[in-house]
Amino acid sequence: MKRQLPLIIVIGLGFLFVIHVFVPHPISQDFFDWFQKWIKVISPFALSLGIMSLTTVHYHKIKKKAPNWPYSYVTLIGLYVTALTGFIWGIEEGTPFMWIFRNLNVPMGATMFSLLAFYIASAAYKAFRARNLEATVLLIAAVIVMLGRVSIGNAISHWIPDATIWLLNVPNLAAQRGIGLGVGLGMVATSLKIILGIERSYLGGGD
Repeated sequence: MKRQLPLIIVIGLGFLFVIHVFVPHPISQDFFDWFQKWIKVISPFALSLGIMSLTTVHYHKIKKKAPNWPYSYVTLIGLYVTALTGFIWGIEEGTPFMWIFRNLNVPMGATMFSLLAFYIASAAYKAFRARNLEATVLLIAAVIVMLGRVSIGNAISHWIPDATIWLLNVPNLAAQRGIGLGVGLGMVATSLKIILGIERSYLGGGD
């Protein structure tokens, strides 16, 4: 029953939401509004469950001295100190919560994004090596786009910015739409598998 009950809930709600999308009836709209209100009620409990799960996982890592266990102290201290400062002093400008956000969270986020630039540069170097015809075309297109995005490209030739706009609006946009269609079809297929009970990995491995 531990698996059957969640499966029945998922299948039932899945079909109800499909009906809501394709049958614009006041009853289905009322159901959707009612469900949205319940989501707001359930969200704090889901957040509490996530905090409990995070605390339990890192507590066991500290207890068992798992690899990189000192970072678990940093995670738990950051979680509870930030939450307590928000509860006690609020989240308005000038509060300790905002000081933590501006002086710790924002610089760490900027550091993570700056590291991504090096990974992108490394991946671009590997992808743009002219080893065959396709890679050569990709390399030429990348050089034109990069030159067209800076002032030196226009100084070299007026056609480079025009070629950049064409590459972004025609072949690049066509590829993006193709990828978007593929992602959409994949989402529909996965949703149908979940609604019909074919995909059950979210139920876990228990009976």
